[in-house]
Amino acid sequence: MELFLNATSPYARMARIILLEKGLMEDVTLRWCDPWADDKALLAVNPAGRIPALVTPDGKTLSESLLIAFYLDDVSPSMPIVPISQRADVLHLAGLGQNLMDAAFTTVIARKHYGAEIDQSELGLRRQRAIQRLIKQLGDELHQNQLSESLTLGEISTAVALDYLAFRLPEVNWKEAYPQLQAWHAKVVARESFQSTAFA
Repeated sequence: MELFLNATSPYARMARIILLEKGLMEDVTLRWCDPWADDKALLAVNPAGRIPALVTPDGKTLSESLLIAFYLDDVSPSMPIVPISQRADVLHLAGLGQNLMDAAFTTVIARKHYGAEIDQSELGLRRQRAIQRLIKQLGDELHQNQLSESLTLGEISTAVALDYLAFRLPEVNWKEAYPQLQAWHAKVVARESFQSTAFA
């Protein structure tokens, strides 16, 4: 398999963490690229020019981190990240994490191209409100003692999103406001899969 990625995409990091947690990293060649530069190799496998993009052993290309996650869970069914017995709970949390990731990532990209004043636009303010609501809900729902030995897709998605906030939007300062969520997050990101893929 081949995985097209870069070092600062939360979506690509999520795919790498899943590969590590599933013990599949040795089966994948990492293809580092710049999706904003219309990288030719990336465009050849994903015309949308987005990462991550995973090329399967039979040459099929998968895009979107959640779809890649489901595929990898089938490739290595031991220690599932979406266990059948917890599917609704896992997908609920994955949805919250993915929405937080989307709101944060879109904020960062909008600022990059239009300046910080874009935050005061209707869409910018809507994103900020969404981020605050999502963090509050996560703070209400997540407890450190809920974590088991193997991570689920929901936990991975949410922890990556919170890490991305701290990396790119430190002014949100969610750790001080939600100490219970901070304790939950600290326990997740202590894992080797998170440490070895930390944003740089």
